[in-house]
Amino acid sequence: MTQDKALIDRIRAKAAEVGFVACGIARADAAPRTAERLRQWLDEGRHGSMIWMEERAEQRGSPAALWSDVRSVIALGMSYAPPGDPLALAGVGDRGRISVYAQGGDYHDVVKKALKALGRWLAQEAGCDLKVFVDTAPVMEKPLSEAAGLGWQGKHTNLVSRDHGSWLFLGAIYTTLDLTPDRPAHDRCGSCDACQRACPTDAFPAPYRLDARRCVSYLTIEHAGAIPVEFREGIGNRIYGCDDCLAVCPWNKFAATAAANRAFAARAEFAAPRLADLIALDDAGFREVFRGSPIKRIGRNRMVRNALIAAGNSGDVALVPVIVAALDDGAAVVRGAAAWALSRLDPLRFADERAGRSPGEVDDDVRTEWG
Repeated sequence: MTQDKALIDRIRAKAAEVGFVACGIARADAAPRTAERLRQWLDEGRHGSMIWMEERAEQRGSPAALWSDVRSVIALGMSYAPPGDPLALAGVGDRGRISVYAQGGDYHDVVKKALKALGRWLAQEAGCDLKVFVDTAPVMEKPLSEAAGLGWQGKHTNLVSRDHGSWLFLGAIYTTLDLTPDRPAHDRCGSCDACQRACPTDAFPAPYRLDARRCVSYLTIEHAGAIPVEFREGIGNRIYGCDDCLAVCPWNKFAATAAANRAFAARAEFAAPRLADLIALDDAGFREVFRGSPIKRIGRNRMVRNALIAAGNSGDVALVPVIVAALDDGAAVVRGAAAWALSRLDPLRFADERAGRSPGEVDDDVRTEWG
């Protein structure tokens, strides 16, 4: 056994010890087309308002552009495989659907803690320099993970693992060590297009290509303003993210839920939240409910906006009183969503409310909702 292989075996064992179910090695230059593909995506404007994708595009395109000393990348995956059907709440009108990844502890904290533990151990064992990254850094984890053999980028553009399906949080350790790389993963999507057909807002212009501007996850999380009318019905009762393209992937049948990190187990209040409760939240209430959750970062106004869109799609007239109360909310994006929801559930009440408001009472941000 060579010294290199012995160290890699120990890295894998330590990675498993701190909570990672997948670990692979790639050369720092193992995904040479990443920069080109990213630039094309940005030039087409498919990133929407995610300006931060543009601002550090060069560093995203190549590990060496972010850190010139990097020689190898240790790609890591932590499972959050759900125990039940992520689509079970589809069509349950008075409840909101939260993406599986956000129903438990904040993955930023959990994965970063494990990465740091592994990094400290490796620095002591091998005397190397390293940097750890999860999500918020300008790192393209998916192509690097594919190069390291963890899985392949499926037609929904997310990583698919033969062992863990679509349910992996990804992290990376950049290191100065020259480690023997693993073989890259091969695309095993074949002729399957289940993820493409499942998308409720047609966010895939072609297989392996995503237009974030049409994606429910982007619209409910990243997009700060009013959600374009053309996508509202497709959002259904999804109030934070969307699992549809991931959930229908046939490779998920191999995902062992026992491998999921318990930190990501769904909190009871996030499994099937009542839309009426969410719409009624003030800022303090929002911060209390979503404390310790990745959802907290979108802020109260976006969450209430999303809940109102879901209410408008619910067909549940019992939600009308809380919707009417939101017509006078302090945030224009909430007032606009409330007007739309009311127009869907109770057109006569909507007409009465519109007639009872003078033009001066309706600001420009909401005017289009009132018609």
